[in-house]
Amino acid sequence: VQLQASGGGLVQAGASLRLSCAASGRTRSRYNMGWFRQAPGKEREFVAGVSWNGLIAPYTDSVKGRFTISRDNANNAVYLHMNSLKPEDTAVYYCAADLGKIITSVIMTRPKDYDTWGQGTQVTVSS
Repeated sequence: VQLQASGGGLVQAGASLRLSCAASGRTRSRYNMGWFRQAPGKEREFVAGVSWNGLIAPYTDSVKGRFTISRDNANNAVYLHMNSLKPEDTAVYYCAADLGKIITSVIMTRPKDYDTWGQGTQVTVSS
């Protein structure tokens, strides 16, 4: 499975963006997906995850109520809808797949638990 993230950009505070993650290869959509971000000088952190069936979607506290993760299994895609963006949301955003576990409701939040990563897309929010 290969992942391709897109949709980043430079926006002002309060704006919205939608990130997309397209999966290709031997996809069966039975695995959980996650979005992570990494700001300069900081560790990569969990932003949101979505279960294989889309029914479970945990978020990190700082984005709750502003970001929404969704997936379209028919098109092998995962999205991150980001509203009310803040300067502190500035980071490179990565999508990741947890291919090691399938059909599970347990969504991992540590980067090391994900085995397949997209290339990252830059999100910059100006104040």
